Amino acid sequence: MCEYDTKVERLKAIMASCAEEDVVVAFSGGADSSLLLKMACEAAKKTGRIVYGIFLHTMLHPSGEAESAGETAEEIGAVFRVLEINELRGAGIAYNPVDRCYRCKKHLFQSILREAEKLRAGTVMEGTNQDDLKVYRPGIRAVKELNIASPLAEAGLTKEEVRRLASEYGLSVSRKPAAPCLATRFPYGTRLSDEEMRRVERGERMLKEQGFYNVRIRVHGEIARLEVDSRDLPMLVEKRESVADRLKELGYTYVTADLEGFRSGSMDVNVNVDIKADNV
Repeated sequence: MCEYDTKVERLKAIMASCAEEDVVVAFSGGADSSLLLKMACEAAKKTGRIVYGIFLHTMLHPSGEAESAGETAEEIGAVFRVLEINELRGAGIAYNPVDRCYRCKKHLFQSILREAEKLRAGTVMEGTNQDDLKVYRPGIRAVKELNIASPLAEAGLTKEEVRRLASEYGLSVSRKPAAPCLATRFPYGTRLSDEEMRRVERGERMLKEQGFYNVRIRVHGEIARLEVDSRDLPMLVEKRESVADRLKELGYTYVTADLEGFRSGSMDVNVNVDIKADNV
């Protein structure tokens, strides 16, 4: 048995154990949480338990995702629920502190835990994968403190292995690009506002409509620094005039292209942390 197959079997065993009780999956509609939801439902068929996919409608995430997440949950066969949360008010993150992800995750998962208690679900799980443990993810500490299960990381699956398995299960979102919270587009210490985050969201949606896959608009005051996949940089140069015009219409004075291309966590390069210690 190859390493990938061993990981998959380990994940199935974990899910089977969790499905002895009703299960809540923190469900964003992306590849990681969709795979968890699918496998939880598969395991629950054998135990007769209920699987809930709880979607968080928050201030920091792109709008319009709830409908597509609901369609995915229905496709999978889970009970879909939406929780409305304003983390800008409740999580102490208005000025984008360095530990924003920790504060935010703790606030969000405390809300999910309260909902799980009402539903009498025994296990709450989320979609951290093995790759997430190797980068700055302060939210992982909150997940561990609250005893939220992370089956993908526990089984050792990388992001690419998650996508592979999701594809094998026939999930339509297996290649869906990640959509991290919009606060990651701003430097730490910047005041976060709904207006500025929606502006970023509109700009990124425009870029995706023009054919770009991974897209980030990092905002530095009046400057919009664009990150796209390295292979798409020539296309960005080709479309530079229309892209710049559209972003200036949104209110950005200067539009620049990051020559390093898209990379997750580019706002964390100067954060002085011990990644392993923070993710433990």
